[in-house]
Amino acid sequence: DESVLLSGSYDPLIPHLDRIAVDQFVLEYATPRAGKVEVLGQLPERVRLGFGCVNPRTTEVEPVDDVVAKVREAIAVLGPERILLNPDCGFGTFAERPVNTWDIAARKLETLARAAEILRAG
Repeated sequence: DESVLLSGSYDPLIPHLDRIAVDQFVLEYATPRAGKVEVLGQLPERVRLGFGCVNPRTTEVEPVDDVVAKVREAIAVLGPERILLNPDCGFGTFAERPVNTWDIAARKLETLARAAEILRAG
């Protein structure tokens, strides 16, 4: 049950992110607890976003169409040149006690690659 870990959207953090001297943030958006993507429009113009759009903590491999739809929401806010696709948190977080098999992790990464191909094709 992930609800005990963290809850709430990025809304309260956005005003503070401009003070951090980085050009890229990597944020989790694969679960509903991240909130609405519209808040990303408040990110500083210089910032690119690593957009978490598959969940490494579940065994379900997300359908490519679902990932594409989610990323299109972010593209509508930030534009395609500012979006990078990645899993929430990465798969290395649980290297010592993996939540998923190598096969599931690979299939989730294949989903990201396929979604990127579809999005680049228009």
